[in-house]
Amino acid sequence: MAEKKKNVVVKANEFVFSFTPEEIEQTDFYKKSPTEFNLIKNNRSVNARLLDTDVSGKHLKIEVEGETYELDVKDELDQMLDKMGFSTVSNKHVKEIKAPMPGLVLSIAVEEGQEVLEGDKILILEAMKMENSIMIHANAKIKKIKVKPGQPVDKNQVLVELE
Repeated sequence: MAEKKKNVVVKANEFVFSFTPEEIEQTDFYKKSPTEFNLIKNNRSVNARLLDTDVSGKHLKIEVEGETYELDVKDELDQMLDKMGFSTVSNKHVKEIKAPMPGLVLSIAVEEGQEVLEGDKILILEAMKMENSIMIHANAKIKKIKVKPGQPVDKNQVLVELE
């Protein structure tokens, strides 16, 4: 059974667009220079220029036909994190990291009292025969680690408390 690929969601300024994998494959994308691109879709050609991007490549500032757009690109994982409530982490102070699904704690990458930065790995959770790195989505300090390696956890169980 073939794995079904999910749509990619792009927020451009205040507009949200969803693209299927088929739509993306049907778009011709030409790189003119490291920051200039040409897209061709349905016999329409559009020039774009990359003005700025973050390290992940998921937050972009581009210019298309004289208009500037702030883009947030969300793949399947990003969309799943949004559904689990991690998308609002940077907008509020998070007090806990919870298990997104039932699983088994394989390893813990932090210690109590440690300062962590957005994107740092907190622990590895095995679920559905896959290893899932649980990352922090905002700068924080580890207050208390509530689990141990080898421990099974339930969905929404608190794994780590933050200051």
